[in-house]
Amino acid sequence: MKELVVDFNRITKSFLRPVPSTAGESSKTNIFRRTETEKIYAVNNISFQIKAGESVAFIGPNGSGKSTSIKMMTGILTPDIGNLEVLGLSPQTERVKLTKKIGCVFGQKSNLWFHLPPADSFKLLGKIYDVDNAELEVRQQELIEAFKLSEFVNTPVRKLSLGQRMKCEIVSTLLHKPEIIFLDEPTIGLDVVAKAQIREELCRLNEEEGITIFLTSHDAGDVDQIANRTIVIN
Repeated sequence: MKELVVDFNRITKSFLRPVPSTAGESSKTNIFRRTETEKIYAVNNISFQIKAGESVAFIGPNGSGKSTSIKMMTGILTPDIGNLEVLGLSPQTERVKLTKKIGCVFGQKSNLWFHLPPADSFKLLGKIYDVDNAELEVRQQELIEAFKLSEFVNTPVRKLSLGQRMKCEIVSTLLHKPEIIFLDEPTIGLDVVAKAQIREELCRLNEEEGITIFLTSHDAGDVDQIANRTIVIN
């Protein structure tokens, strides 16, 4: 029986937001009056489990809680209630220990330093994750060849195309050989060729290295080609 790597058990996460002013009220906020708020549930009593080596797509409409769920599993946000474990650790209380075992790519946020070449960011990230220099060099070269980065790995990130940058983003999160990677819309805005290359490599990493993949995407091609199981959130 495969080991459980994610146990997401009856999780709820809410936020407070200001109540819109009613008709007739001034649109300007009165700093001397308390602003009324209402509770909004981003994730409401959700449960699922992920086993080692699975490739799972987590899909649903915008605003259904996909990114919020990933942020809780990686320790960025804390659930209101419920029990959450990733690789046997609590993301909220054991986040430093957990980060050495996971990787995360947000399609609209960057792991790379904008004015540096990806190769420099890879070296710095290797230091942050305490990867041995010799091991880092071998791993980096393997990933550069696999994702076909050699032509632009020494070009500043600001000069890369979106497809080139996203391939580098994914490589940056694989340098320390994570057991599970969280991908939040990793192919958003990419052309057909770049998407195909990323999908092919993710499938290879899942099959050959046994890396567990947790993916959110609005692209049916990502879901169809990368995932072997799909969870729908509404």
